[in-house]
Parts: sequence; C-alpha cells; structure tokens
Amino acid sequence: MTPPPTPAATVPAPPVTPTPAGGRTVGPARGGLLVLAGMLLVALNLRAAVTSLGALLDEIRVGLGLSGAMAGLVTTLPTVAFAALGALTPWLVRRWAAPRLLVLAMLALTVGQVLRAVTDSAAVFVLTSALALAGIAVANIMLPMLVKQHFPHRTGLVTGAYTMALTVGTTVAAASAVPVAHAFGSWRAGLGIWAGLAALAVLPWVPLALRARAARRTATATTVAAAPRRVQPARTRLGWAMALYFGAQSLSGYAIMGWLAQLFRDAGYRPETAGLLLAGVTALGVPVALMMPTLAGRLATLRPLVLTLTAFSTAAYVGLALAPRGLAPLWVLLLALGQGAFPLILTTIGLRARTAEGTVALSAFAQSTGYVIAALGPLLVGILYEATGGWTAPIGFLLGALVVQTAAGMAIARPRYIEDER
Repeated sequence: MTPPPTPAATVPAPPVTPTPAGGRTVGPARGGLLVLAGMLLVALNLRAAVTSLGALLDEIRVGLGLSGAMAGLVTTLPTVAFAALGALTPWLVRRWAAPRLLVLAMLALTVGQVLRAVTDSAAVFVLTSALALAGIAVANIMLPMLVKQHFPHRTGLVTGAYTMALTVGTTVAAASAVPVAHAFGSWRAGLGIWAGLAALAVLPWVPLALRARAARRTATATTVAAAPRRVQPARTRLGWAMALYFGAQSLSGYAIMGWLAQLFRDAGYRPETAGLLLAGVTALGVPVALMMPTLAGRLATLRPLVLTLTAFSTAAYVGLALAPRGLAPLWVLLLALGQGAFPLILTTIGLRARTAEGTVALSAFAQSTGYVIAALGPLLVGILYEATGGWTAPIGFLLGALVVQTAAGMAIARPRYIEDER
C-alpha cells in the first residue's frame, strides 16, 4: 500500500533534503508517530471553526445583532485569511522551527475560538474569528511541508490520512454544531466547543518544539550555509498552474458548501433533508480523501485522474440543473467524487517539489493565490442566483470554472519539480 517515492518511474527524485527554519536539518523520521499524531490532530481542526460558524450563522446574527454586511464579512473572512496569512507562512518557516509555529498556530486557534464564543461585540467577534483563522491559515500551508520532511517515501499515504482527518473534522463540526448549541441552550456552546479540539492539537507539538529549540542551539554555521536557493513559484508556469487548479476546485467547493442546500430547498426538499444532502457531499468524500493521494502517487501521469474528476463534476452539475429532485442522492455522490480534486491537489504539492522548502513555497503560493480565486465562488453564485431567480446561470458559471480547473490540471499532470522551473 506504500506509494513509491516518486510520481513516475521515468523521473527519479533525488534524496529529500528537508530545510526547516534557519537551515536546521531534520531527519525525515524524527518525531515519528508523534509527528503523525500531531498532523492528524491539526488536520481535524482545519475547517471545524469555519463549518461550525456556517451552521450557526442565523443564531449568531440574531445574538450579536450582525448587519447583513457584517454577516457577509464573517462568511468571506476564511478565504481572505487563508490567502493573506498563507502567503506569509514561508517567511515564518524560515525564521522559526515548524513545531514552534504549529504550537503558536493552534494556540491562536484555541484562543480565537474561545474569545469569539464569549463576546457580545460584533467587532470583537470578527477580530477573534480572524485570530482563529490565522492559526488555520498557517497550518494549511505547513502540513504538506511536514509530509515532505518526515514521510518523503509515504507521501500519498500520509497525505491521505491527514486529508481524511480534515474531511472528518469538517463533517462532524457541520453536523453537530447545531445539536450541541440546542443541548446547551446557546449558540456559544456550539461554536466554542471546538476550542477544546484545538487545544488538544497543541500537545504533540510542545515536546517537538522543545527538541527543535535545542537543535537550533547546536546548529553549526556549515548547516546554515547549506540552505538551498530560494524557491519562487510565482515566477514559474507550474506554480501558476497549481494555483489555478487549487483556486478553481476551491471555488466550486465553497460554492457547493454555501449554496447546495438552498438549491435542494428550491427543488422542494425540507430544510432538514437539504442539510443532510449537503452533509452527504462531505461524508462521502472521506474515503475519497483517503484513497486519492495514494492513487495519485502511484500513477506515472495525473491526466486520467484529472479527466475522471472532471467527468464526475460535469455529470453532477448537469444533473442538478435538469433533475435536482429526482436523483438527488446520485448528484450528491458524483459531487463528492468530483471534489476529490482537493486531496489530489494537496498530494500534487508534495509530488511537484524535491525539498521541504520547495514544498512550503509551492504550498503557500498555490493556496494563498487559490483562496483569492475561491472567494469569488459563493459571491458570484449568489449574484447570479439573485439576478436570474434560478440555478441555470450559477451552474453554468461552475461549469466554466471546471473548464479552467481541467486545463490547469492537465498542465500539472506531467511529473516535474518546482525547483527546476525557471
């Protein structure tokens, strides 16, 4: 079940040379199970703060007296934070050890979620939400780098494991936020309970951070001088293709999360059933998230995967446009399969870089640029829906985004490395 160390037998990869902050070398096996446990706990937290807020948005709006504009800011904040803070992560990684950054990121997530759950101020709610999302933004970028550092010969397997953990966290938070709020009689409980999960994610990284600090004190000038040339994905075709693929698939993903339930309501489903159908997209994506990275790591080219995922998404969109009620479970299944583009691009980030520095640079550029693109998805779908009063135009827009995604996917399908691009 372990994928080979390279994406294609015809392109041999050189030995991985992890290069964390300050040029400190870290052996790929250092930390072992503790690193893996820490990564999985971090991944569980990467969307819980977002989907729990979405599930409770109506209650939060009433409780804090949020205006429509403020509510719109809150729902747009995740993609803005992921783009802005993600772009800064390579700079942070060059100055601090990865375990220390993750301790700080998970502490920011913990504190932000606690404070926003107890405040009565709309402004403080937005600011503390931004603090929590800053922690997520940094962790988003760092996980592919940690795979490259610690598990270079198990890229697909470990990426699949943490992507599945991310999907599970997303699903559980979305499904349980409202029941938890009802059980405790307040939206604050449904929103704040996830701070406990974030605090738990801090624990594995504390001893690793202390170990990295000790290693820094003993690092030599020779080690520092061995740091590789700076990787700049923004100056490469591969970097931009990765960013476009990440952005186009995230655009459709956020649009689906934001509007699919409304589409099913308009088709005649009860609100509870529409919510379950939406949750089904994420739940059915769990096995896809686990299998996709391993499959991608075994293929000589990603073109069959890119085209297959496009076919699934196309069939789902056409079905939703023509018969949203009659075959809704089938469209949900096809959407879940099509959203396998997310674990695919996360895996490809690791497959298209030789080193840890290359991985974090490519991860930061692809994700930060991609989230800027993704922010347009829910907004433009909403504008088209309001302007036309139906779903033909919004689905047509998503099909157009799928064309861009497919073209970018074909460009990144051929095995090569960001460090070799000019």
